[in-house]
Amino acid sequence: MVHRDESATISQARRGREVTIPPLGLGGNLHFPVDALGFVVFVHGSGSSRSSPRNMAVAAALNAAGFATLLFDLLTPEEEDDRAKVFDIRLLADRLIDAVRWIGENPEISKLPLGFFGASTGAAAALVAAARLEERIGAVVSRGGRPDLAGEALAQVRAPTLLIVGGDDDAVVALNEQALVKLNGPKALRIVPRATHLFPEPGALETVSRYAIEWFSRYLDRAGAGQSRSS
Repeated sequence: MVHRDESATISQARRGREVTIPPLGLGGNLHFPVDALGFVVFVHGSGSSRSSPRNMAVAAALNAAGFATLLFDLLTPEEEDDRAKVFDIRLLADRLIDAVRWIGENPEISKLPLGFFGASTGAAAALVAAARLEERIGAVVSRGGRPDLAGEALAQVRAPTLLIVGGDDDAVVALNEQALVKLNGPKALRIVPRATHLFPEPGALETVSRYAIEWFSRYLDRAGAGQSRSS
């Protein structure tokens, strides 16, 4: 259940505020621009958190483009040191679905078209959750992701999916190429030249942000997610 004080003041979140995701009380950062075009939930990778500087940079670019964003911690502080949980894709997908359920209980954001932005192992969790949530998810973007870890769920994903990989991240490029074949919805693979896994090279993360904005702008709009399904 949404806390009364959170739902009452969510209209004040235009510039960003901290939220708590039930049922475990996971911490999150919500940014909600005026007249938001859609809502993008970030799913960080192993060893990271909602404070990932890379995800924060992409989120800021999405906010500037008119998209609301949520970055939240997928694990409790006690769970973060448990390597089994860090790499438990199904568990992470469950936590993501909890966040989507929380979004659905907030009237001001519940009707926005919804997308996922996943990084590293978080991309696999995003794809598993997208497969389970079906038409509720309008688009998925993966940055340096491990979509292969989504396993059989890949074939069940219908949301338009963009895979972004660094050109010098050879092993991950191959894994993304293999995963792309298994996806059945609209899909694309974008290679950022000379970029490595974390995209630290000058201009690399800006390119990721541009690709993500283009993808979400194409598939998330006020008409509602899930209506545009042609690639």
